[in-house]
Amino acid sequence: MFYAVWLEGQLVWNIPLLTGLIGLAVLYACLVKIYTNIKIHHKQPLLFLLCLGILYVTLGSPLSALSHLSFSFHMMQMSILYFIIPPLFLLGIPEPFPKIMKRINKLFLPPLAALYTFAFLFLMYHLPVVLTFLSKNTFVHNGYLVVLLVMSFIMWRPIVKDQNKRYALLSGLLLMPACVLFILTAFIGGLNNPFLAQMTANLCISPSQLSSLHILPPPFNTGLDQIMAGILMIVMHKFALFVTVRIGKKVRVHEWGRMG
Repeated sequence: MFYAVWLEGQLVWNIPLLTGLIGLAVLYACLVKIYTNIKIHHKQPLLFLLCLGILYVTLGSPLSALSHLSFSFHMMQMSILYFIIPPLFLLGIPEPFPKIMKRINKLFLPPLAALYTFAFLFLMYHLPVVLTFLSKNTFVHNGYLVVLLVMSFIMWRPIVKDQNKRYALLSGLLLMPACVLFILTAFIGGLNNPFLAQMTANLCISPSQLSSLHILPPPFNTGLDQIMAGILMIVMHKFALFVTVRIGKKVRVHEWGRMG
């Protein structure tokens, strides 16, 4: 049954996205070679390439359709997009590049404003009334997600580059309401909340493919699935903060060593 759904729906390899990511990797390699003494096998290029690989698996591979099947898979995909990919991308940027990045950042919100904006939009995204509105307009929905992604890159910069622990703590507190929303909704709606499941499905797949939601047995697409989704998002954000700080320290040590 799983394989039939894979063949019928959107479970195919996204070649345009793959082409774009390969082009980005080539551009990155050229810039690293021109402006730095870093080799492609060093830590930062590997982190950057890992970021691109995870991004493609999350959005462009057949596995991306798993996010259509349940709350927990959906929130795992969103957590990877907003909590894993941005810090990996920024950790992979060598020291000469942040000067360019700072000029680009001046065109957008400051990191603290981006953090508050992201937390608010992320919370609103998972309210039923907002989901209903977004499900009716694909263009608006995609634009909403792009804004979230841009905000996530900006809000991660102080944690990655400046190792700002107070800012990291604040980010955890501000993102907590969105996580708690899923858990509270599960308890309010009982053990099964088909309304929200239908809303999430409409955002991800066409109405003709909604039957694929039922290929997973309980506890998927039940109240327990919503609770798992909320907990999963909290855990992945905390994990991303911890790993980002640890890797960031090691990257700085290696950079100072090369400069010395």
